[in-house]
Amino acid sequence: MGNILTRYGDGTIFELSEEELMEDLQRGSQDAAERGQIDPLTQSELEHLKDIFKCPFRFLSVEPGNEVILTYDAGTLKIRRVGVNVDRIQALQIYEKIMGADTMELNHVDYSYKPVKPIITMEQPILEQALLVTHIPLFYGAQPNLGLYSQPDGPFPNPGELMPMGKIKEAQQSYEASVAHLVTDIVSAASAMYQSGADGINLDTTGAAGDADFLAALLATEKLKTKYPDMCIQMGMAGEFVLGMHSELTYKGERLAGMYPHQQVKMAEAAGATIFGPVINTNTNESAPWNLARTVTYTKACGEVAQIPIHANMGMGVGGVTVNDHPPMDIVSRSSKAIVEICRLDGL
Repeated sequence: MGNILTRYGDGTIFELSEEELMEDLQRGSQDAAERGQIDPLTQSELEHLKDIFKCPFRFLSVEPGNEVILTYDAGTLKIRRVGVNVDRIQALQIYEKIMGADTMELNHVDYSYKPVKPIITMEQPILEQALLVTHIPLFYGAQPNLGLYSQPDGPFPNPGELMPMGKIKEAQQSYEASVAHLVTDIVSAASAMYQSGADGINLDTTGAAGDADFLAALLATEKLKTKYPDMCIQMGMAGEFVLGMHSELTYKGERLAGMYPHQQVKMAEAAGATIFGPVINTNTNESAPWNLARTVTYTKACGEVAQIPIHANMGMGVGGVTVNDHPPMDIVSRSSKAIVEICRLDGL
């Protein structure tokens, strides 16, 4: 057959031969296997990925009966990003009644728990009104975003300024103090929204500021589940690798820095999370097949050890999807089909 049309991680279209396609799939899987110390994809799984990319159709999907649940982060913001200028409650109705969403999430434009906490009493009635005009499970979500607690935005010295000065211990102490404040803010805001009827709480982009950020999300989850044992908490990560910004923080005796998805999910389980969202970042210099094989390798290993539902993060630069605000459907559909069929996920 002729060359196969695909894309780079930045969305640029280019062509691969069948041999080059298989080579990229093998390289991507091997990269994940070596970094995460996990098994690479089998030959039959690589062949399945190859068939998905060889298919000439613009849009692919799974067979009827193999669909998975979809959860969303910041959906009420993203609909405005594409030029649909509607209120947040109207956005939720559009997702449910027109787009057929399985779940949705209410969120504030300042998508972090620190700025949301002072205005939570204004968020509560919006959630209550939204619940009256929708039927699907409705989450409330925001990012932990530990960076907001460092100067000049927050009260604590900036570790990014302290570390180049050799003040490692002072930087670590700043992270630790920030964790305590972030946990308080997450628990306070999430409790208020749960009491107002939220069907679940989303901790989105967890670990973006490294191991201290991840620790704060775990401790907050633990506290929330102690207060509300039936609370549904979805924890979505920021990347496949937990950066050791503090480097010595532990949870349940396990060092958080350096954890990959199959290790992260065990921490989320221990804290009491209900749903875990592994994230695999897209490399813009590599092809979509390379990125997707890498994503599937990491996600498969995560799902094999998980005891809670796995909703893999996909879109805008994660999950084998290109780095675009409006990702091309040919790559989104191929990535979704592959990760569902090979990893046997609970959702996306």
